[in-house]
Amino acid sequence: MSIKPKLGLFDFTMIVVSLVIGMGIFRTPINVAREVSSPTQFYAIWVLGGIVTLCGALSYAEIGARFPVAGGFYKVLSYCYHPAYAFMINWTVLISNAASVAAVCMIGAEYIGPVMLPPGLQNEVGHKIVGILAILLLYGINMLGIRMSATWQNFLTVIKITMIGLLCMAIWGNNVAPPSTTAVRDTIEQNWFYVFGAALVPVFFTYGGYQQTINFGSDVRNPSRNMPRGIFIGMAIILTAYITINYAYVKVIGFEQLRTSDALAARMVGAFFGDYGFKITSILLFLSVLGYANVNLISNPRMYYAMAEDRVLPRVFMKVNNKTQVQQVALSVFVALIIGIVFFLGTFDKILKYVMLFDTIGLASAAASLFILRRKQKELPAGEIYKMKLYPYPTILFVTVYLLVTVNIFIQDWVGALIGLSMFFIGLPIFFAMRKAVKDKEMP
Repeated sequence: MSIKPKLGLFDFTMIVVSLVIGMGIFRTPINVAREVSSPTQFYAIWVLGGIVTLCGALSYAEIGARFPVAGGFYKVLSYCYHPAYAFMINWTVLISNAASVAAVCMIGAEYIGPVMLPPGLQNEVGHKIVGILAILLLYGINMLGIRMSATWQNFLTVIKITMIGLLCMAIWGNNVAPPSTTAVRDTIEQNWFYVFGAALVPVFFTYGGYQQTINFGSDVRNPSRNMPRGIFIGMAIILTAYITINYAYVKVIGFEQLRTSDALAARMVGAFFGDYGFKITSILLFLSVLGYANVNLISNPRMYYAMAEDRVLPRVFMKVNNKTQVQQVALSVFVALIIGIVFFLGTFDKILKYVMLFDTIGLASAAASLFILRRKQKELPAGEIYKMKLYPYPTILFVTVYLLVTVNIFIQDWVGALIGLSMFFIGLPIFFAMRKAVKDKEMP
C-alpha cells in the first residue's frame, strides 16, 4: 500500500510548471488591467506578484525537503498545528481545486468547441460534454499508472510552454496596437490598498498551484535534493514566461483594449498567424487545459492519502495499486467531484474569489509552518537538507501579503467571503464525525 518514488528531477520540474500554468494567464490579465490605471501599475503588479510567489515557492521548497511525505500539504499542517485545522484547510482546498479544474475544462471546451463540435452543439450543453469527456480521458490515462501520467504530463507541459512562446511571438506581427496612453480610471481615487489588493487576487490565482508540490514527497527520487531544485527551476521558467507574455499583451492588444478583450490568446496568435490563428490557438489551449487538469488528478489524491493515513478518512483512500502506484478510490472520488461541479459551475470571476479565499488562508498557514518546522527539527544535520537564503524574511513577506489579500477579498465581497469562510468552519464538525466513524469501524 506504500507509495514508491518514480519521478526524477525533470518529471518534477514539469509538474511544477503545469501546476502553476493553467488557463489563468490567458484570462486574468484582463481582470488585472481593470483594477489598475496604467501599464506601469499593470507591470508592477505582475512583478510584485512574482517576487512574493518566489518567496512562497522557496519556503515550500524547504518545507518539502524537510517533510517529504505523500499529501504533504495536509501532513505539514497536521504536524505543525492540529489535525482538525489541517482537515479544515484541506477539505476546502480539495473543493476549490476541483472547482478550478472544472472551470478550466469549461474554458478549454469553449475554445475547442468551434473546431470539433457541430453547430447544434456549440453551446453550454456541448461545452459541458466536451469538458466531461476530457476529464474522463485523463481519468483513464491516470488509472494506467503514475509513470504514464508523468510522461503524458511532460508532453502537455512542453505544449503549454510552446503555446506561451507563440503568444509572445505576436509582438513581431503586423497587427500590433499603437502605444497605450495612460488613462486615469475611477479606481485611481480609491486607496492603494484596495487597488493593489484587488489586482493581486487574479495575479496570485495565476501564479498559484506550486503549493501542491509538497504532496509529491513520496513520489520523487532523492526529494531533499530534487524537490528544491525542481521548484526553483520551474518557478524561474514561470516567472520569465508570465512577465514576457504580459508585455506582449500590452504591446499587441494595447492597455486600454486589454480591459475589454475576451479571447486574449486568439487575438494574440491571430496577430502573427492571421486567419489560421484561431484554430491553432484553440487546439493548443485545449492541450494546455488537459495539462493543468492532469497534474491536479495526480496531485490531489495524495491529500486524500494523507488524511486517511491520519485516520480522518476511511483507510480505503490509502489503497495504492502496487503495480501502477495509482490511488484508484481517491482518484475516482476526485474525478466524480469535478464532474459534479461542471453541472453547477458559476462564472469565472465568482469562482476566482472563492478559490482565492481558501488559497490565501491555506497558503499562508502552510508557509508559516516553516517557522515551527525549523524549531522542531533543530537536530537535523546541517547540509543534508535545503535551507532557504535570507530566512525568515521571504516567508514573512509571503505570509503578510497573502493575509492582506484575504482582508481585501472581504472588503470586495464580504457576503461571498463569509459564505466561503462558513464552508471552512463546517470542516470542523466533519473532521470529528469522520474521525469517530473511522475509529468505530476499526474497533473489534
